Amino acid sequence: MKTFVAVVETESFTAAGMRLDLSKAVASKYVAILEDHLGTRLLNRTTRRLSLTESGSVYYERCVQILADVEEAEQAAAQLTTVPRGTLKVALPVSYGTIRIAPLLTSYMQQHPDVHLDIALADRRVDLIEEGFDLAIRIGALPESGLVARRLATERIVLCAAPAYLARHGKPMQPADLAMHACLNYSYASTGDEWTFVTGKMQEHVRIGGPMRANNGDMLRVAALAGAGVIWQPQFIVGDDIAAGRLVELLPDFAPAELGVHALYPSRKHLSAKVRTFVDHLAVSL
Repeated sequence: MKTFVAVVETESFTAAGMRLDLSKAVASKYVAILEDHLGTRLLNRTTRRLSLTESGSVYYERCVQILADVEEAEQAAAQLTTVPRGTLKVALPVSYGTIRIAPLLTSYMQQHPDVHLDIALADRRVDLIEEGFDLAIRIGALPESGLVARRLATERIVLCAAPAYLARHGKPMQPADLAMHACLNYSYASTGDEWTFVTGKMQEHVRIGGPMRANNGDMLRVAALAGAGVIWQPQFIVGDDIAAGRLVELLPDFAPAELGVHALYPSRKHLSAKVRTFVDHLAVSL
């Protein structure tokens, strides 16, 4: 179509070829292929000039509009990789999204007013491709996948319990003592029913059990505050309670491994501006 339009506008196969960086023979061949495909002659050719047939005149007008639409579509698509705009669908863990990321969203929206945020809070591991998310924030070990992961921050894990629970059951003095305690576990923990503690370069893995598990850290926090047992949760969930004395940190010399916070998205190639700027914003702000 581009070749045909160029031939019409320049009235020459030679000039059309020069415009499109094609030889005269290739330009002529392209128009001939187009005519064969359509089953009609588009141009009347004489040794002195080219002129449109009736079919060619109708087809030329439509080609001009179609090519303009194609160019506009290509520019719109390309612009999305340079200018942040459109809907950004993000999956966030419930507690982390509420406590850590929510306070950062207003400044991002002010900087990028053409981006509309569509936030889904879920502690489960969403399928970005199947569920149509642009990116997800995940905490902890990452399973093998075809997704791109960018580390944004780390979160300290704290072992703690309420004073009332410790008054009844005593404090664990070493990780192995947790086998005798009521441990409240997180359902989506990548380590399952095993908690890992680090002393120097050594790791100690402890299998735990207890009366309750939940798929949300805030639920476990509330249960621990009521004296139900020991929890192993990130600092952002229990930090204020420890500072206020509502929870007591346990085994501080046996620090649990820190958890990485990652942004995951489907591909690094042709990354859209809305994803790139949002991830950059979190990386700087967290």
